[in-house]
Amino acid sequence: MNDKNFDVIIIGGSYAGLSAAMSLGRSLRNVMVIDSGTPCNRQTPHSHNFLTQDGKTPKEISTLAKEQVQQYNTVKFHNGIAIKATKMGDNRFEIETESGETFTAKKLVLATGIKDLMPDIEGFSACWGISAVHCPYCHGYEFKNKKTAILANVEVVAHLAPLVNNLTNDLTILTNGQEVTFSEDLLEKFHKYNINIITDEIIKMEHQDGSLESIVFKNGKKIPFDAVYSKPAFVQTTDIPVSLGCELTEHGYIQVDNHQKTTVPNVFACGDNASPMRAVANAVAAGNLVGALINKELTEERF
Repeated sequence: MNDKNFDVIIIGGSYAGLSAAMSLGRSLRNVMVIDSGTPCNRQTPHSHNFLTQDGKTPKEISTLAKEQVQQYNTVKFHNGIAIKATKMGDNRFEIETESGETFTAKKLVLATGIKDLMPDIEGFSACWGISAVHCPYCHGYEFKNKKTAILANVEVVAHLAPLVNNLTNDLTILTNGQEVTFSEDLLEKFHKYNINIITDEIIKMEHQDGSLESIVFKNGKKIPFDAVYSKPAFVQTTDIPVSLGCELTEHGYIQVDNHQKTTVPNVFACGDNASPMRAVANAVAAGNLVGALINKELTEERF
């Protein structure tokens, strides 16, 4: 191997990518990690539900993780953005970066994450990851017994309402002016647990440095809230998976099997781009698995 050719290239150096890199580095694999340093949770003040790291900032966790991975001298890092991936004739992949540099590898790991598409509501983006949150396991404890809303479609509301109601008795469903039809069974449960539904269109989320204070509706009504759960639409962060031929699921995630293999041979995916379970612990677990499985394949190919 030299500074352009590697056993494995990992696109994305956040939790899943770093975890895969550690597994591979400990197996003496020559690895290049290409990362732009802009993880999707960079606005989130604290990470939770991850043993030994509960309450740390995302930056603290990723900084320590990178420092530990860098102790393995067969793992190299490139600060930049991968813009193109090409399958070469010798069963290798060539990755081109925004700066024009190219690297090749036998195996490719996509740990590229996803890009959330924020709803057209003033203040939502500023609150995202702080008081506008997606996961009751990652954020729910901090908003227990608080005045809480769920802003989502019927399917997501049906999933989140029981989980959030377990954490607070002050829960409201917001449809943001959309015509939605909840099942009779769900409406009965809303009534049983005093869960209100507000159908008015939202125009603004008033906040202080991302901490939600109130939601303003188009009809002039303003209601105080401490938190809102939502699941915005998303896209893959990069078109590299699709350009390589990786199939996506009906929900837009990279399709992988139980070994995190995509539909393209020698291409693996891990983290938020391949799983709806968006949590640091899950990303680390998936990356660790990918690293071990790639090393196994490389070992079997050589032995």
